[in-house]
Amino acid sequence: MSMLALIAGRGLLPDYVVKSHDGPVLVAALEGFAPDRLTPDITFRVEQLGTFIADLKARDVQQICMAGAIGRPALDPAAVDAATMPLVPRMMRALGQGDDGALRAVIAIFEEAGFTIRAAHEICADLLPSAGVPTRRKPQPQHETAARLGSATVAEMGRADQGQACIVRPGDVLAREDAAGTDAMLSRYATGGTTPDPAAGPLDWGLDALTDVTTTALDWLGGNDSPAKTGAILYKAPKPAQDRRVDLPTIGPDTARRAAAAGLEGIVIAANGVFVLDLNDVLQILDEKGLFLWVRGV
Repeated sequence: MSMLALIAGRGLLPDYVVKSHDGPVLVAALEGFAPDRLTPDITFRVEQLGTFIADLKARDVQQICMAGAIGRPALDPAAVDAATMPLVPRMMRALGQGDDGALRAVIAIFEEAGFTIRAAHEICADLLPSAGVPTRRKPQPQHETAARLGSATVAEMGRADQGQACIVRPGDVLAREDAAGTDAMLSRYATGGTTPDPAAGPLDWGLDALTDVTTTALDWLGGNDSPAKTGAILYKAPKPAQDRRVDLPTIGPDTARRAAAAGLEGIVIAANGVFVLDLNDVLQILDEKGLFLWVRGV
């Protein structure tokens, strides 16, 4: 049976891959981005990628799966070793691209070295729930309108390689995911905060800040039913045309708790495109808090 190398990032998804795979797994981690619960068998640096590839081959690894969140590491040119030197031009071009472009370049390097890339959802198929609404609360027509806006917004963000989630209500995009991730976006929204649009000018930023203060005051006076929050949902989906073998978005119990704390009415995810960790716990939390989960088909 061929050996699978799991390049494990942060979060709980790597644990599910190890538990679900029916063969031996070698856990590898990029230095500085160790998985939450797994103990890596190998820790490597990008500057020694060539040596890492040679090590995998020496261990008879034939398949690679990438699961979990990994940020962009700070590179030390002095740490590049001889085995990695031929890859440097490609790696520099990759790092100059967005996350999706960088992942495509890394996948190409592994494939050219003879490895087969396994998608996490091939190993953990049960983490992609069937299309439908498994919660007691069901979405209403206004949520369908919001979901269409969410889909268009995430598609636009994805083309710019800027995230896979947003908070929307009919007619309004209330928050967009950035490099800090979905949980950070939900936390900012719960407290009335937003991230300024980099294309906006100082006057726009000032108006945004004033709006945030007003929104926070309304929330304090009226609770989570304030106009700024009514009808709002979390929408999450993969980027358009992304290589779905890596970087599929994920939600879990913490997402459900944060969505409830932010006063949202539900969570909408793209069917066959978003992992749901601990689905039973997610459904219990959402049912208790009165939110819906809609696994939305195309």
